[in-house]
Amino acid sequence: MEKVTVDTVEPRMGPASVKRALAGPLDADDIALNYYELEPGDSFGFGYHRHPNQEEVFLVQSGTATFETEDGDVRVEAGEAIRFAPGEWQRGYNDGNERVVALALGAPQEMGDTEMLRHCEDCGGRTHNYVEMTDDRDALVTRCEECGAETGRFT
Repeated sequence: MEKVTVDTVEPRMGPASVKRALAGPLDADDIALNYYELEPGDSFGFGYHRHPNQEEVFLVQSGTATFETEDGDVRVEAGEAIRFAPGEWQRGYNDGNERVVALALGAPQEMGDTEMLRHCEDCGGRTHNYVEMTDDRDALVTRCEECGAETGRFT
């Protein structure tokens, strides 16, 4: 048995105000488990994405999260959960005025190569992107795979 206090886990850089990866401290080998706090405008992931080998479940504990999906936007309120099968496109974000608190579970833990789309100003539309650490290691940036332009910066 393993137990962890969420607030003692070091937060990670990214598009959410707070992201705490709990699987490692809990010594969980088969699932990914992340705690999120999203301020208005924040998102769970770096862009519209899919995991080829991992299903994801988001349980909203407070606030309302909106998920962009292949079938349109879906609002998930406190006490509700949403599941995405492996290969399903999605982007969860907070477009409200209240903070969103949520847990995300992924199985298996290893998600495979994530495919991500973001808007690239230089290319004039959504393009495939990747994430990299800045040289000074103080931010993560997303870059367009087609032209190399920076499409987002996250601390």
